[in-house]
Amino acid sequence: MTELADKTRREQFERAAADGPAHSLRVAAGRWSRSGYVRAAVLYLVVRVVGLGALAAMAAPRDLPLGDRLQSWDGWWYLQIAEHGYTGVSNPLDAAGLPYPDASYGYFPLYPALTGLLEKLPGVTYFGAGLLLSTLAGIAAATAMYRIGRLVHSQRAGLLLAVLWGAAPMAIAESMVMTEALFTAFAAWALVGVLERRWYLAATATLFAGLTRSTACVLVAVVVIAAAIDVWRNRQRWNALVCVFVAPLGLLGYWTFVAVKTGSVTGWQDVELRGWNTRFDAGAEAWRWITQTLFTSGNAWETLVVLVMVAAIALAVVCVTGRRMPWPLAAYAAGVLVLVLCSAGLPALKSRFVLPGFALLLPVAMGLAGRKKSTMIAAATVFVLVGAWYSAYSLTVWKYAI
Repeated sequence: MTELADKTRREQFERAAADGPAHSLRVAAGRWSRSGYVRAAVLYLVVRVVGLGALAAMAAPRDLPLGDRLQSWDGWWYLQIAEHGYTGVSNPLDAAGLPYPDASYGYFPLYPALTGLLEKLPGVTYFGAGLLLSTLAGIAAATAMYRIGRLVHSQRAGLLLAVLWGAAPMAIAESMVMTEALFTAFAAWALVGVLERRWYLAATATLFAGLTRSTACVLVAVVVIAAAIDVWRNRQRWNALVCVFVAPLGLLGYWTFVAVKTGSVTGWQDVELRGWNTRFDAGAEAWRWITQTLFTSGNAWETLVVLVMVAAIALAVVCVTGRRMPWPLAAYAAGVLVLVLCSAGLPALKSRFVLPGFALLLPVAMGLAGRKKSTMIAAATVFVLVGAWYSAYSLTVWKYAI
């Protein structure tokens, strides 16, 4: 019996050794297929395919090439900077249509820099590199949202948050040559770092977010305050102290770079004012725009954009007053919305500008996660379809949404 048992164990060991690599791969593949991160990424990509399909369906009858739609407006600037650098942009103009060589400095450097790196891959164009970058960044953002939802509420809430963000009004920007997906990926992972007190992750992600777009000023404030509180409460947390000093470097570094190039301490703000007539006005223009649109204007599309912003305000109130939202998420969500509302210029773009405030959707995700599965799926499906139409309409019919 002993000899038989030894022989059986020896045969099992030899068989396992022979199948070792294949068996390990099968086990790993099985685990990944069941992973919430993979499901979040797949669901996000499905939602984005629906959005792109809606755009293609609405663009075709109007003879609008899909590729042109996906690189319009800001996309043109990013591709020019990626290919030619800041000083090589072709015929840069200001808000009045006059030549303005410094206009390109309004765009932060990380997105075009990464686009330029991806373009070096065989057979990849600058446009293709930009789309690839946005897609990969969107996946990274979706996985971070899954993790946040799981930390705050449940696995289902995390999956729903990824789906809702991928289908939000103007989510088409996540599949364009634009920075929404890249910035949101950095912001989401930075907030993961804050929630888990992984301060090196928070610092690194915030630094890169600061090189991506100016919305990082909200993220920097939240991350630095959270890290400073941790330093105060736990005097031995040197990693949190490092985060306090490292997190702002990306944003401050680029603003300093523009100040040197333009010869003005407020160089970047000056570029925004002349190039796009964008400035901080404490919400005066947003208030006029909302009230005029709702009560005096007859433009149906602008009314819909205003309703989206009103919904965002309501969600921000829920985030701030709700007991289930950790304060860093609530502060970030509300901060992004306040920044958007208090910035004058291009009011019809506000539904896109608020897209990085993904945490605004967390109360919706948590609410749906507690419903019956059929109710959850039905509500999410309607949201996806409406969001796909909204984005497609904005790029094919309404010419001021991007």
